[in-house]
Amino acid sequence: MKGTIDVVARKWSLFVLNVVGNNQKLRFHEIMDMLDGVSPTTLTETLDKLLKLGLIKRDSYLETPPRVEYSLTAEGSELRAAIHPLLMWAAKKDPAKGRDPGCPVFARVAICP
Repeated sequence: MKGTIDVVARKWSLFVLNVVGNNQKLRFHEIMDMLDGVSPTTLTETLDKLLKLGLIKRDSYLETPPRVEYSLTAEGSELRAAIHPLLMWAAKKDPAKGRDPGCPVFARVAICP
C-alpha cells in the first residue's frame, strides 16, 4: 500500500488519472497538451509508475508511424472514482471555477465524473 500512496501522492499522478479517465484513451502528446506545465520527462516517469501499479495500461499499435495509447485499468477507474471528491473540492478553491458547473476546471484540467 505504501508504494501506491507514494505514487498517487505525487502532483501529476492525480492529474494523469483524471485526464485519461475523462477521455478513455489518450496518446502521450495529448496528455502533454492537457497538462499544462508538465515536462516530457516528468510525464514519462509518472506514466511508468502508474503502469507498474496497474492503474493505467499502454496499448501499442504496429503502424507507421507507431501509435501508443494510454487508458485506465479497472483499478485505475476505481481509484479515479475515489479521488473525484478530492478533485472537486480542490476545484472549488481554484479561481478558474465556474466555467462549466458539470465539469469544473482545476489547474486547467477538467474534472468530470
